[in-house]
Amino acid sequence: MPKAYWVARVTVNDPDTYKLYVEAAPEAFTKYNARVLARGGRASQLEGEGRPRNVVIEFPSYDDAVACYNSPEYQAARAHRLSAGDAEIVIVEGV
Repeated sequence: MPKAYWVARVTVNDPDTYKLYVEAAPEAFTKYNARVLARGGRASQLEGEGRPRNVVIEFPSYDDAVACYNSPEYQAARAHRLSAGDAEIVIVEGV
């Protein structure tokens, strides 16, 4: 079964509120055996419009990635993120 990845691009407008998201989200990631591969750090936008924060999270499967996003734990964390900035998140199945 191929792994899956969350690819998130984020602009944080309220760092204090975003910190609440950062503190709460790992509960869901742990529950679904996710592994953060990239978070923040240096990035180069080569094409298209970029965002200052980029995150890649690996999951054991596509179904786990979707279940994590829809979980009560992640949705509670997401509530903090929604008011803290703008994000684009896509789930991609690996090869």
